[in-house]
Amino acid sequence: MSVTVSLNTAGADVRFSVAALDPEVRAALERCAVAADRTGEPDRDAVAVLRESRLLGLAVPREFGGAGAGPVDLNRCVEQVAAVNGSASIMLFQHFAVSSRIVEQGTPAQHRELLPKLASGEWLAASAWSETGAGANKKNLATRGRRTDTGGWVLDGAKAFTTSAGLADVYLVLAQTGTDEPAAGSDTGYGAAGQTFFLVRGDNPGLIPDTSMRLAGMRGSATGFVDLRDCRLTDTDRLGAEGVAASVIARVRESGATLGAVAVGLAQAALDCAHEHARKRGLHVHQSVRYRLVDLTTQVEAARAVVERAGRRDAADPGMATLHSKLFASSAADRVVSEVEQILSSAGYVEGHPLNRYGRDARAVALMGPTNDLCRELVSISWNR
Repeated sequence: MSVTVSLNTAGADVRFSVAALDPEVRAALERCAVAADRTGEPDRDAVAVLRESRLLGLAVPREFGGAGAGPVDLNRCVEQVAAVNGSASIMLFQHFAVSSRIVEQGTPAQHRELLPKLASGEWLAASAWSETGAGANKKNLATRGRRTDTGGWVLDGAKAFTTSAGLADVYLVLAQTGTDEPAAGSDTGYGAAGQTFFLVRGDNPGLIPDTSMRLAGMRGSATGFVDLRDCRLTDTDRLGAEGVAASVIARVRESGATLGAVAVGLAQAALDCAHEHARKRGLHVHQSVRYRLVDLTTQVEAARAVVERAGRRDAADPGMATLHSKLFASSAADRVVSEVEQILSSAGYVEGHPLNRYGRDARAVALMGPTNDLCRELVSISWNR
């Protein structure tokens, strides 16, 4: 499978299909992944490839220059990119997520101003929700937003583990703007009462990115810190109603977009490594090897199936299906990589072998929001009500 996006010069005719990731785009992203994994530096080259490929516009409606793709196709696209460049797939996933929140929550003016830029690749979007001390469930935020006398806003705080830090053109920032005391029965398990979303431009002088963090996996994803120091905004930079971000976050899982797609792409890449190794060594003639590869293929297909179901949103509870897809696919990817490591043995135990990158990237998915343990909590929290 791959992704093909074509637009005419006017940008009005947008055709989208998940059939083939353009070979040139695939090769370029793979080269970027190798280089960025070696240096640990933000993968600016991969971002340039994504901008030029027009993939960034898939989640944007057609009337604003995008492809209007649904969650099934978005998940498939993320999977395809993850198979060659995990870091790029995370940046792409976050861009899709922010684009979708703007589509859902934005005003007509925000749609007209922002969506064409996100669709064309002129702008890359990022989420800045996490911060030290707030926990995986984004409660107890230290980042505060206060209204000014002129009706604008000032944000102060610090965000951690922000993907595309320093590369993004717009950040979706989560801040505490009111009381965090929830009304009875209103706790969604993720986020807190009184939180508000803001769209902060990357060139805002009050937004200061720091990419000095060096991750073990997803090393090209520019995951770092973002400081907000006297960051001044107008009220038109607010996304959605004031104080209701937690309810928006709760609905995100019902969108069908899932980080499980990243895990499936990485698992498929590891499986492809195993088949290539078996082919070169003539191991396919051995029944034990073939059966082992069949079992691994079954795990990948099962993970792909739960991701597909999440994207279809036809489960009795689509939000729960999305959480289960992230849990299952990320766990499956970790298992598949581990099994492939045993198949390759010492052949894969060298610094430059891509299997090592797949393994580190796959383990990172389990730690991304919502983390796997938070997924378990969100699934089970209703059992105590």
